[in-house]
Amino acid sequence: MDSAIEVQGLTKTYRTGVRRHVRTAVSALHLDVPGGRIVGLLGPNGAGKTTTLKSIMGFVRPDAGTIRIFGEDARAAGVHRRLGFLPEQPYFYSYLRGEQTLGFYGRLCGMDAASRKTRSAELLDLVGLTESAQMRLSKYSRGMLQRLGIAQALINDPELVILDEPASGLDPIGQKEMRNVILRLKDQGKTVLLSSHQLSEVEAVCDSVSIVDRGRVRREGTLDELLNVSNANSITAVGKADGLDDELKGIAEEVIRTGDTYRIAVPAPRTYEALGILEREGLALLEVVPKRLSLEEYFIRLVEGERRGD
Repeated sequence: MDSAIEVQGLTKTYRTGVRRHVRTAVSALHLDVPGGRIVGLLGPNGAGKTTTLKSIMGFVRPDAGTIRIFGEDARAAGVHRRLGFLPEQPYFYSYLRGEQTLGFYGRLCGMDAASRKTRSAELLDLVGLTESAQMRLSKYSRGMLQRLGIAQALINDPELVILDEPASGLDPIGQKEMRNVILRLKDQGKTVLLSSHQLSEVEAVCDSVSIVDRGRVRREGTLDELLNVSNANSITAVGKADGLDDELKGIAEEVIRTGDTYRIAVPAPRTYEALGILEREGLALLEVVPKRLSLEEYFIRLVEGERRGD
């Protein structure tokens, strides 16, 4: 699959403080984003995610490295017509109305009046702001401004959409709607690169992730490659068995009880042994599946292990 974004050896340093100490934001970073995929760029605060995104967009000039978008040099003016971008903290003119704001960005993209009007109405409906289209932005809530930011990122019907913290400020319903918007973009054949601290949302939409820490990509791959635990199964059963922990001692790696539901992690070779114990205890089996970490668990283990030097 052709790459939508290719980053090779990206390095960016800043001078900070009175003594102008050099701080390295990104160090020889490599990143590949396949076309037509949803890729998550993850990392703790200060890892270099936003610097990487701004470098791709051309807002930051790297000290070294190359960036190509759809095979072209990212600095080429024409390539930016194929991009849409949502910054981490979008800013708009508060005296404008929602529809006017999208019209303003449409004009910047060279759209004619009829196209701007049609596209603005489509996007306001997509992000749930149709009823607020004529409201001044000074009266918009934080979540409404975030929705508008998503709409402006899509005004030119881009082939590549870059989203920095797209769910920021959104309530649970807004987060679900955002997830649907992102998945819809993929269905349309578009490429999405997103950065987010809400790992459950990333896990729900991304095909693959790249995890950045201290300016470098530490791990990358599909979610199945990263999260599936080798040679272990997860068993879910329901019932009452107060002595189950003792019965499974030495067999199960983990036993989690929530009410009458048990989730048990066992090495694959001991799965049938564990199932026999559950049957003797009278528990009803719900499922047996390969054990899989959550993205949050994997992320924390990786970053903490890197910091300890494991």
